[in-house]
Amino acid sequence: MMTTASSAKNTITDLPLPPAPFLSSVMQIEPQWIDYNGHLNMAYYNVMMDRAIDQMWLHLGIGPTYMKERHGSTFTAVCHVRYLREIYLGDPVQITVYLLAADEKRLHTFEELRHATEGWISATSENMTIHIDMKARKTAPFPPDIRARIQAVVDGHAAVPRPEGIGRKVAMPSG
Repeated sequence: MMTTASSAKNTITDLPLPPAPFLSSVMQIEPQWIDYNGHLNMAYYNVMMDRAIDQMWLHLGIGPTYMKERHGSTFTAVCHVRYLREIYLGDPVQITVYLLAADEKRLHTFEELRHATEGWISATSENMTIHIDMKARKTAPFPPDIRARIQAVVDGHAAVPRPEGIGRKVAMPSG
């Protein structure tokens, strides 16, 4: 078992980079997530998108092992979800994750929750995530090895077409 930052660094560089864009595993809607309207409750869109982000973070080397061994983690600072089409119990879903941009402390992501077999988009989520030093519980720069890995993924994702909906703001329609 690794216990030092240098051994964690060696393991991180050995991991393959995630594809561009990243595609989560197929997920199933859980029965308790269905609300009285008969469709997926809004809160659980976030649960599934968060699970997809956790899957991608493992590829970036910033998952639970990173938190335990290097005392760094990420917190969501901003989340903007758009609900586009209802999804129901029994519908398989899969999330596409785009890592749009990053700097020394922040990650800008965009997720599309799709029906896994039919391909249509049920919801999107645009997020700003911040890196946290868990000992101080304050924002902190990513370590250089992690920052380089993140930048390689950002560069790879820059080569794919941008999905519709990035940068939308919440406002009343004019007119």
